[in-house]
Amino acid sequence: MPNRVINKLKNSSSRKEVAMHFNCDYQKSSQALNYFAIKSGGKINKMKALKLIFLADRYHLRKYGRLITNDEYIAMKHGPVPSTSKDIAESNDFLEDAIKEYSLRFIQPVNNLTLSSVGAVDSDVLSESDLEALKFAWDTFGGLTQFELRDLTHFYPEWRKFEESLKYSSCLRMDLLDFLKDPDASVNKCFELTVEDKKTRHEQLIESAHIEALWK
Repeated sequence: MPNRVINKLKNSSSRKEVAMHFNCDYQKSSQALNYFAIKSGGKINKMKALKLIFLADRYHLRKYGRLITNDEYIAMKHGPVPSTSKDIAESNDFLEDAIKEYSLRFIQPVNNLTLSSVGAVDSDVLSESDLEALKFAWDTFGGLTQFELRDLTHFYPEWRKFEESLKYSSCLRMDLLDFLKDPDASVNKCFELTVEDKKTRHEQLIESAHIEALWK
């Protein structure tokens, strides 16, 4: 890490005021979508794929202190949504050319509801822990339908806090720190954390967001 960043980090007195925002890794998002499409036999419902990415990201953040995708999560009527991953799944025209060209080599929309894999997963893009989290999401939740996954995600506190507000807004930005909170006991936490673990992950996220802001 450059000395200028280290010095700024040491001298900052407002670390907790840094916005929790990271730049999405579009290659990992594309490969995650592709991974789930292949696991589903080559095609997958878009909502199901996005909910599985959320569950994999939740696992990875809780266990390793970062998301797989680095995506920005928004709460919508049908649950948590990784925003850039959604754009990639839809191959939206306002995506940067480099992102769109890359993603279309691996995953393409069949229609507004379905994605199709058009290439093998590039495992060089994904770390061992990324693949572990994707496997966890598929093995644990892959047998559920998109609607069952939607309903499941509504039990997670990072979305549930917006349940009433979403009656009046179409989408609201989620806080990654809320991913460290536990759902009700009957709901899979996507990796168990102790109180000390939560404190450590909280500090990791704050510091990572602060460093990201200093680079800008």
